[in-house]
Amino acid sequence: MTAQPIGDALQAVARYRRLLWRRTWLVAGLALLLVLAVLGDLASGASGMGLAQLLHGVFDPTSLSATERVIIWNVRLPYALMAVLVGAALSLAGAEMQAILDNPLASPFTLGVSSSAALGASLAIAYPLGVAWLAPSVQVPLMAFVFACLSVLLLQAMSRLRGAGVQSLVLFGIALVFSCNALVSLLQMLATEDVLQQLVFWTLGSLARANWDSLTLLAIVLAAVLPFSLRAAPAMTLLRMGEDRARSFGVDTRRLRRASLLRISLLAATAVAFVGTIGFIGLVGPHIARLLVGEDQRFLLPASALVGALLLALSSVASKVILPGMIVPVGIVTALVGVPVFVALVFRRGRNL
Repeated sequence: MTAQPIGDALQAVARYRRLLWRRTWLVAGLALLLVLAVLGDLASGASGMGLAQLLHGVFDPTSLSATERVIIWNVRLPYALMAVLVGAALSLAGAEMQAILDNPLASPFTLGVSSSAALGASLAIAYPLGVAWLAPSVQVPLMAFVFACLSVLLLQAMSRLRGAGVQSLVLFGIALVFSCNALVSLLQMLATEDVLQQLVFWTLGSLARANWDSLTLLAIVLAAVLPFSLRAAPAMTLLRMGEDRARSFGVDTRRLRRASLLRISLLAATAVAFVGTIGFIGLVGPHIARLLVGEDQRFLLPASALVGALLLALSSVASKVILPGMIVPVGIVTALVGVPVFVALVFRRGRNL
């Protein structure tokens, strides 16, 4: 009588182990695809340097001329690595946001963090501070980060209000997006021709400002946040099953959401502060990862980071080849890819209502 239940249990365990192995191999496959995409990003460009020559120059810089060293170490490597880090940060933030808000259309930009950062950067460009020791190149990312953090404080205060639920938080974020975008448009209207060109270029989103200092800071932030995200993954998986079920397992959902909101804001603010507004990576990346590995956050979070990095690396390649001799801002490329996906998600969600 007991043999059949035991056999069924063993089969269930075996299926679960096969599922874990399949998801592990999928994550490893995404990592391999990312490496190939980065190599393609490094090999693309107007200088005509091939991949073999570039890799040889990376491992043996003394074999390069001064011009080639500048191209590789000051342009192509920072550009390609910044695409990886920004894509991973935005997509990881998007995956966490969709989990805590239980909204498939959520992304870091839903809460207005990127719009707030854009407003801060626009103010620094249009009205730089007259501080001798603070260069204009430092003021722009600094102001972007400060304004993003201010938006986080507003969101945290909103989350503590009595009766403020998840939907209220989303609606407040949408209101923040429109308010900041309106103020940025006002600054553009009042700006001079030179300042207007800088404002437009920054708000389009570009990897051209990448340098080793910004890369180091973003890498530190991502490395510091990722372990806490993975540690919270089981609790977020329970939250995806329902608020009541998560609480029945002892999950403090309010504390979980606050900690996740802080991580989301830190990732999005740091990324946007250095590259400008790059949309839809935080929306599309988690959905692609979800199709591959399912809702288990232990696999979804790292898969989302890898997919986001892969998408932005491929967008970086596309930005160099769409118009020969010209680098299109990568924010335009990601928007062209993300808009159709966003529309498809809206219609799919509408059919499920």
